Amino acid sequence: MEKAYELLKKYFGYDSFKLGQEKLISAILDFKDCLGIMPTGAGKSICYQIPALVFSGTTIVISPLISLMKDQVDTLNQLGISATYINSSLTSMEYNQTLENANLGMYKIIYVAPERLNSDSFLRLLNNIDVSMIAVDEAHCVSRWGHDFRPSYTEIANVILNMDKRPVVTAFTATATDVVKNDIISLLRLSNPYTLVTGFDRENLFFGVETPDNRKRFIINYLNKNSDKSGIIYCLTRKNVENLYDYLTDYGYSVSKYHGGMSEKERTKNQDEFVYDKKNIMIATNAFGMGIDKSNIRYVIHYNMPKDLESYYQEAGRAGRDGIFSECILLFSRADIVTNKFLIEQGAPNSDHSSDYQKLNSIIDYCNTDRCLRKFILEYFGETPKFNTCNNCSTCNSDIESTDITQDTKKIMSCIKRMNERFGASLITDVLKGSNTSKIRSMGFDKLSTYGIMSNYSKDTIRELISFLISINYLDSTGDSYPIIKLNNNSLDVLFNNKPVFIKKRIEKSSASSNNTAYDKELFDILRTLRKDIADKANVPPFVVFADTSLIQMCTSYPTCESAMLEISGVGTYKYEKYGEAFVSIIKNYVEKNNIIIETALNSVPNKNTSFKEDTKLSTYNLYTAGKSINEIANIRNLTKQTIENHLLKCYEEDFNINLEKDINIDFENEIYEAISKVGTKKLKPLKEILPSSVTYMDIRYYILKLEKQVN
Repeated sequence: MEKAYELLKKYFGYDSFKLGQEKLISAILDFKDCLGIMPTGAGKSICYQIPALVFSGTTIVISPLISLMKDQVDTLNQLGISATYINSSLTSMEYNQTLENANLGMYKIIYVAPERLNSDSFLRLLNNIDVSMIAVDEAHCVSRWGHDFRPSYTEIANVILNMDKRPVVTAFTATATDVVKNDIISLLRLSNPYTLVTGFDRENLFFGVETPDNRKRFIINYLNKNSDKSGIIYCLTRKNVENLYDYLTDYGYSVSKYHGGMSEKERTKNQDEFVYDKKNIMIATNAFGMGIDKSNIRYVIHYNMPKDLESYYQEAGRAGRDGIFSECILLFSRADIVTNKFLIEQGAPNSDHSSDYQKLNSIIDYCNTDRCLRKFILEYFGETPKFNTCNNCSTCNSDIESTDITQDTKKIMSCIKRMNERFGASLITDVLKGSNTSKIRSMGFDKLSTYGIMSNYSKDTIRELISFLISINYLDSTGDSYPIIKLNNNSLDVLFNNKPVFIKKRIEKSSASSNNTAYDKELFDILRTLRKDIADKANVPPFVVFADTSLIQMCTSYPTCESAMLEISGVGTYKYEKYGEAFVSIIKNYVEKNNIIIETALNSVPNKNTSFKEDTKLSTYNLYTAGKSINEIANIRNLTKQTIENHLLKCYEEDFNINLEKDINIDFENEIYEAISKVGTKKLKPLKEILPSSVTYMDIRYYILKLEKQVN
């Protein structure tokens, strides 16, 4: 583990492991099979990449998507780690060359598609080289209960069985119910595996359910507020993708699209545009996203309700992989229920779909619940949260208005009873609304006392009331493709015991405000542009250079030397050697231009690779106390006037015996203090702008230091 920590800092720039990583890595280094179930963004890849670097041989990573392999390999190669992939994107010549290089031991990590495992040439490779570990990524694919089942995953165990020497076998996934977890262990034949489930909660994600009257208008309003952010908008069908793509394009948005009806070439091009930050909005079906390693996705909007919570959480989880606050919004419409039922039937017409319908009902309940959405999700995956409110979902972050719907509930239940509990929500709605259809007349429902009893309501409102009553267990929905609505014991309490029913309506929803990280957004934009330029030249996605989390840290601590930059999370020695000096140079110029006071001591610590020496202030101090002026010292020392002023202010801060008031404009002391009380001391430029022009930056900094001395 000592070596693991060393590699973590050197290549990945982190001082410590995330939750669960150290335990899994330790078990792998003890040559134990492992199963890691960790949420998206928890750092599953590091759990096998670090051991791969520690082990003497090669690690084989079985991965389901070409895009995932490419992103991972690009990232590793940029870190100086030898890695490659084998999949259908390689030409015959490239494939043979890769095998030859692998046989020569040129790669520490080889990513391979599951379909390639059984080829004779690859099987020979496995027995010709020293394979230390086989890691199965997106391991839920092995299970028929998994939502992305891939038949070729079932061959993995046989391939391993036929190897001359069995390596350590590890498996990783983000979401797995107990059934899927047991399938993974069984079907991969993991040997008494060390199993770690770190939990499914993603605290940095805001979860919201909205029921807008006009979904396209909602999207436009949302994008107007988040125009500078990367996001995915998921649609249920290809038609919806195309329609929304055309709609947003007409509005002038730079968007990309992705669905199964497009050519592979077009899908790859559009995906790259999104991953490489050339376009920041992706509209897609669920065919997009699995394995996309883009860390700075700030929102995922589901334009339609997905078929189950597994799919929803997997897709929503593509937001905020870097741990920064991000939003997951589901736009709910009852029409999506009908579409999903149709898709379930079309998927396998002769199969038993009871499990699919059960899952569909769960996500319908999620869309209708007035409970904490995060708690709802975690309980679905078998966790028992310690909280009742998370304060980071649309339920918890809203003002709630309770409305008594007891009388409307009685009307609905009475109608169901008079229809002999034999029909679904659609016909019940028509009867309550008073629709004049031939079906209603032929069945005599127009003669019922409840016929038209809710004619003043829209059909959508009646349907939503029925859905709500089902979600809170005041009505039962039985059957799959054509569910029948029935009464239950709670219904009888309402009808005969006058039990009240309330619906809670969200009003004036608070905007999700967990994103309280304060950082210099002007500098962030400058660094983001630099990152993009470097990434374009290297032909890699920008997040491969530095993640947003690293840039944000740079914009709070202003690292102006190597030692300070190496304290930034995600900046290791290898990355610093490649990119660090360019970022340090930009930050230095920005700090000087804006006269920013840097509080961290690391920015003044001498380093063997930097020319800056802290003792230089002593030379300035000696000349100043000998009677030389600031301009004279600057000429003598061949330094800028600003640098000399910095030295003198540093001496004053450190309580040297020095009097600076002969170079300070003491006439504006009160004005400077008043300005400080208005705008603070983090940036000097706003202070300078509201003070008289004769007040210098040195004046401002002197009085800030004087004020701090008085306070301390």
